[in-house]
Amino acid sequence: MLRKIDVSIIKNKVKELCLAANVVLPKDVEQSICRVCSQEKSELGKFTLKILKENIDIARDNNLPLCQDTGMVIVFLELGQEVALVGGDVNDAVNMGVKEAYSEGFFRKSIVSDPIKRENTKDNTPAILYTDIVFGNKIKITVMPKGFGSENMGRVFMLKPSDGKEGIKNAVLRAVKEAGANPCPPIILGVGIGGTMDKASVLSKKALLREVGKHNNLEHISVLEKEFLDAINDLDIGPAGFGGNVTALAVNIEIFPTHIAGLPVAISFSCHSARHAEAVL
Repeated sequence: MLRKIDVSIIKNKVKELCLAANVVLPKDVEQSICRVCSQEKSELGKFTLKILKENIDIARDNNLPLCQDTGMVIVFLELGQEVALVGGDVNDAVNMGVKEAYSEGFFRKSIVSDPIKRENTKDNTPAILYTDIVFGNKIKITVMPKGFGSENMGRVFMLKPSDGKEGIKNAVLRAVKEAGANPCPPIILGVGIGGTMDKASVLSKKALLREVGKHNNLEHISVLEKEFLDAINDLDIGPAGFGGNVTALAVNIEIFPTHIAGLPVAISFSCHSARHAEAVL
C-alpha cells in the first residue's frame, strides 16, 4: 500500500534544513577542523584554524550564517517507490521551503534568473533538485547550500582509459593547485569517476556529503582517497592558502560504470564550511 505524503511536509522540512545547514556545521566537519589544529605545522596555519573554529562557535551560538555566501541550494531527494506525493508539485514545495528559509533567516539571496542578464530572483530560488527513486516508503532529504568560492573551482576532465590511476591523480592535483586559496581551504574534495560527464559531476557532489574520515567501501578506491589526500596536503597551500600541511580534510571518491572509451573525472570542492543537513520522512 502506498504511503501518502503531502508536499507541504517536504516544504517545511526543506525550510528547516536550510535554516540549520547555514548556521550549524555538521559535527564531523567541526571535529575534523579541531583535530587538524594539532597536525598543522605552520603557526599561521594554526592561527587560521583557530579563527575558523571561533567562527563555527559564534555562528552556532548566535544563530548567524557560517559564511556570508549562503550559497545556491542543492537538494538531494531519495524518494521511496512506495510513496505517493500529494497536495501539489514537489518542485514548487522545495523552492517554497528555500524561499521561506532565506527570508526568515535573513540569508543572502544570491541567485540570478538568467545567467546572461543577471537579474536577482530576490528569494534564492530556484534550488537544484536531484531525485533518486529508491526502495521503501520513506523520503530522505539532504540540503547542501553551495557557496561559489568553492563551486567556481570545480573541474571536469574527460580522460582516456589509458590515463588510468596516475592520470586521475594528476587531474586532481592540477585542480587543487590551480584552485589555490580560492575555495577557502582546508577543503573537502569530492571526486566522481565514471558514468558520463554529467553523472561524474553529480557523483562528485554527493561525495562531499560523506562523513569526514569515512572511506569508500571498495578497498582500491579507499587507497586512492588516502593517497590523494596525502599528496594534496604536501602542496603547501594550507589553511586559507597561507601555507601549511593541512590543505584538505578529506578526499571522497565515488565511482560508477562507464564506457570502454572513456574515463570521466569530475572534481567538486567544498570550503572549510562544508554545510549540509539531512532528514528522513
